[in-house]
Amino acid sequence: MPRDPYEVLGVSRDADDSEIKKAFRRLARQLHPDVNSAETAEEDFKEAAEAYEILSDPERKATYDRYGFEGLRSGGYAPPDFSGFGSLGDIFDAFFGASGAFGGSGRGMAVQGGDVAVAVELSLEDAAHGASPEVAFDAIGRCARCHGNGAEPGTPIETCSRCDGQGRLQAVTRTPFGQVVRTVECDVCGGDGRVAREPCRECRGRGRRVTRQTLRVDVPTGIADGQRIRLAGRGHEGDFGGPPGDLYVQVRVRPDERFVRDGDDLVTALDVAAPMAALGGRFTVATLDGDREIEVEAGTQPGEVVVVGGQGMPRLRGRGRGDLRVVINVVIPRRLSRDQRLLLEALADSITDENLGTDESVFAKLKRSFRP
Repeated sequence: MPRDPYEVLGVSRDADDSEIKKAFRRLARQLHPDVNSAETAEEDFKEAAEAYEILSDPERKATYDRYGFEGLRSGGYAPPDFSGFGSLGDIFDAFFGASGAFGGSGRGMAVQGGDVAVAVELSLEDAAHGASPEVAFDAIGRCARCHGNGAEPGTPIETCSRCDGQGRLQAVTRTPFGQVVRTVECDVCGGDGRVAREPCRECRGRGRRVTRQTLRVDVPTGIADGQRIRLAGRGHEGDFGGPPGDLYVQVRVRPDERFVRDGDDLVTALDVAAPMAALGGRFTVATLDGDREIEVEAGTQPGEVVVVGGQGMPRLRGRGRGDLRVVINVVIPRRLSRDQRLLLEALADSITDENLGTDESVFAKLKRSFRP
C-alpha cells in the first residue's frame, strides 16, 4: 500500500497549493543525485512526485481526502510514468530547469577532454634497464586547418541565429506537474553561440579531428606487468577551451623463459647432477646482466636456494635492486653406461648412516617441503 501523500511531503491536510509545492521542491532537492547517494533516492523521488501529483490537483486531492487510494484507482488515476524522461536527472531538469537550483552548463563552459589508453609490450630486460618505446594512438585534437574555430580560413564566424548567441534554447516539456520549461543546448551551434559562415572543409566545422599520433614513452626501470604510466595532457582535446585529457600507457611485460618475478626478486632454477651436488663446486647461472658463477656447497639438497644479492629487478620507488634466488634442482642421472653403473654401485656400497645424517627432524623436512 502506498504511503499517505501528506506524510510523504510532510504537510498537513489543510496545506494550500503554495505549501505543497514548496514542500515538494524542498524534498526533491534533498533527493537530487548530486547531493544524495542513497540507493533508494530515485524511488523516493518517484514517491514524492506521485504524492505531489495527487495533492497539486484539486480534484484528485478531494477524491483522495474522501475515498483514499481506492477512490483514485476507481476514478481512473494511475501513478505517473517517468520513462519518457530517460533518467532521473532529466526529471529534475524538467521541473527546476537545467540552469536552476542545481546549476547548469552555460554557454561555452570548458569541458576537459577524455582520456586515452594504449598498451605497450616490453621484455623483462627492458623492464629492468628502462626503455623508450614508441606508441601510436588515435586522439581528438585541434584541426590544423582552422585552428579549432571551425571556419574555413579567411571566412567569418557569426552569432548563431537560432539561439541568438546564447548557446542554449528553451524547450517546453509536458510533465506530471504540467508544462515546464527546460534549458537545452542549441542544436545548431552545439552550445558555443557562434557558427562559421563557411565550415572548415577538413573538420566540417567541428574544429577538431581524430588524428593518429605517435609518442615515445620513457618507461622507468623496475616497472611490473600491468602497471600504468600516466602522461598528463596527452589525451583528447577539451571542449570550449577545456584542458585535454590524459594518456594512460598500460605496460605488458612478456614472460621470460629463464626467470620468474617475485616482487623485486627474480627466481631461476639450476640443474645440478646428483654426484656434483654431493661434491659441490662452481656453476654458471644466467642473470639480467649476463652469466655469472655461483658456489654450490657440497651436499646441497634438492630445492635448496642460493641467493645472489643485487641481481634482481631495480626497485621502482627506491634505490638498489632485489635479489636473484637460484633454486637447486638435483638431477638423478639416467641411461648409465656400464662403467658409470659400476662406479655408482661402489659409491652406494660405501655410503653409511653418517653420510645421510641431518640435523633436521622428519617433521621439519615435511614443513620445508610444503613451504612456498
